[in-house]
This record gives sequence, C-alpha cells and structure tokens, in this order.
Amino acid sequence: MSTDRMLTGRREFVRRAAWVGAGAMAVGALPRLSLATPNAAGQATTQRLALVVLRGGMDGLGAAPAVGDPDFAAARGPLAQLQEAALPLEGPFALHPALKQLHALYGQGELAVIHATGLPYKERSHFDAQQVLESGGTQPYQLSTGWLARALQVQGQRGMAISTAVPLVLRGNDEIDTWAPSALPEPSPDLVARLQRLYAGDPALAQALARARGLRQDPQMPVGMDMAAMQGGARNAAVALTRKAGEFLARPGGPQVAVIEMNGWDTHANQAAPNGALANNLRTLDAALAALRETMKGDGSTQDWWARTVVLVVTEFGREVAVNGTLGTDHGSGGVAFALGGAVAGGRVLADWPGLSRADRFEGRDLRITTDLRAVFKGVLHDHLKISQTVLSRDVFPGSTDLRSVSLLRG
Repeated sequence: MSTDRMLTGRREFVRRAAWVGAGAMAVGALPRLSLATPNAAGQATTQRLALVVLRGGMDGLGAAPAVGDPDFAAARGPLAQLQEAALPLEGPFALHPALKQLHALYGQGELAVIHATGLPYKERSHFDAQQVLESGGTQPYQLSTGWLARALQVQGQRGMAISTAVPLVLRGNDEIDTWAPSALPEPSPDLVARLQRLYAGDPALAQALARARGLRQDPQMPVGMDMAAMQGGARNAAVALTRKAGEFLARPGGPQVAVIEMNGWDTHANQAAPNGALANNLRTLDAALAALRETMKGDGSTQDWWARTVVLVVTEFGREVAVNGTLGTDHGSGGVAFALGGAVAGGRVLADWPGLSRADRFEGRDLRITTDLRAVFKGVLHDHLKISQTVLSRDVFPGSTDLRSVSLLRG
C-alpha cells in the first residue's frame, strides 16, 4: 500500500474515532446512541432533543390501541384481546398495558401521542422506509444526507456518534467524531506523546487527536459504560444506554441532540403473546424512557434538564390493521409516534382519526396516514431549536413549503 493511501486511511480512522485505541464495542442488535455536540464556536445550547428510532416497524395500533373505535375489535381480531386492560387516554385511544410509566407521564402532561402518522413513502420496505425517515425526503434515496444533520449544520453544530457507525439521520456534517464504550484500559501517556509527535506534521490528524484528548480529559465526559449492564439483555442495555444519553445531555455546554436506535420491532408472529416481542419491546421502551427522564430530571440538587427536553419516538412504518396467519402483523404504513419531555405540551392525543373499517384503510389494509411525520419534525425544530420555517422548508426538508408544522411544545 502506498504511503499516501496509508495516511488517508489513518486520517479517516482518527477523524471518526473519539480516541485511538478506544476499542469500539460491536453493539449488534443492542440499542445504539449518537450525539450532536455544542457548535464549533463552543457556544452553549440550552435546549435538548432526543430522537428515538424504533427499527422494524412498530405496530401503532398495538402500542396505542384505539379501543373506543367501533371497528377496533372486529378489525384487529385476536390482537384486540390484551392480557391486562389498556391504559386510557382521551377519546377512543389508550396505551398498551406495558407502557405504564409513559401513561404516568401522559397524566403529568409530559407525553403527547401522535396517531395515524407516517411517511410519504408507502411501499413497505424496511430499508427504503428507514432511508426516507432519516433523510427527510419523500422517496428513497432522493436525499443522501440526514435531516437532523442538515438542521444542526444550519446552527453550526458538530456531530458525535456513540456507535460503530453514524446513523443516516446525522450524516452530512463532516465534523463527526465517534466514541464507543470500551472494556480496554486507558492509553498510556507515552502512547499519547508518541501519537502527538507522529501526527505533528499532519494538521488533520493533529486536530482530530486534540479533539479526542479534549473529550477524554473532560471530567464531566463519561469514559466508560456499565459493560455488565450492556451485555445483560435488551432491557438492561436500553436502560444503560438511555441513562448514558441523559448524562451526556444533562451537561452545561453538552450535546444538544441524541439519537437512540432500538431494533426488533418487526412483529410478524405471536404479536399478542404477553411475553412476546411486542410486549417485551414496549416494556423495554417504557423502562428506557423513564431512565432517560430520571437522569435528566436530576435529584433537586442538580439542574433540571428534562424541563428543556423534547424526546421524539418514531418508527419507519406501522403495521397492517388485521392479524396475519401467524398471529402477527405485516408491514403497513400508518402508525403512532410519541413526543415526551418537560418542554412538551402533553396529556393529549393529536390525531385526525381516519377510522378502522376496511373502507377507511389505505389500500384496504393499513391505518391511513393523516399526519406527515415531517410536519412533526418541522414543528420541533422550529419551536424548540428555533430554526426558521424558511430554512426548514428549503434546506432541512426540501420542497416542504406547503407542509404545515405540528406544534407540540408548551406555550
């Protein structure tokens, strides 16, 4: 290999690594976290945003059943029968009984439910739908960068990913550092000094190493993860990760944005089982979001960052209304999203409800989409992060001028 190619590869490695020798842990199916740091000028930001992406297509009518819809029981069949009573919301809506802590937040005015929501894309492919969800376009591969990356770039924010790969929603900003939990020991001062001398003649490598040293030397920057918790099952991993996200976010001058990814929502079989994939995933989500709130809320002696936080929970598509032959659901379109946080005007369900009769469904199969998810994103970016509607419609979600933002925040 030529010297030039070796240097280029090394630059890329160091630029993408928050510490040389950090030993990024391969997370596989475990949840993943990405962050966006303060802007390049070092200016502190006070608002916080967490985007939770549920990969696989969460069943919106399973997570937030419309039990009061006159067609619900017939449309859902055995999926309408829950082991415990659904947790009531306003109107015909409820929450799955596994979402007890989210239901408590709803009662406290910190959770809003956005129902019959989804993307312009309706062709039922996980990969294409996730590309649209994260790029902010209207069709797959129309845009190659992420809507959140474009939004942060407007504000001069630098990205940081706590993952082995940066999710698409944060790609498009060249200033992306990566950091991953590691069980390896800290690099020795001698190794650091040798790296400094080695990279002294290369500005790009020297700057990347300096940024990495700054992250590791910050006494408020967590430098390890509870590896036992991360390896102790999906729920422990999710709780550990969201607590870590809360620690990062609840720092003066800390990251403004976190992106948390959770897998396993493709429930084609045995969806109604009390300990099946959907119920267990909902319990995990409930525990993880409660842990995030607890960490950011503080204990009275620390600053309450939860009061200035919005958490958006989204998925690439919903499921078909009817049960399939294996007592699960197949890929659909319309679903549900959650918005929670101290900055959210909660205790309400936002839904232009289309109904569940076969004639009311999209293609006779799916919950019909009446709220575009991009309108939810636009509302939060405008009201919470103070990005102008002009910039949102032109740069962040191109061609969305006619798409009216959904307001979710307290007045």
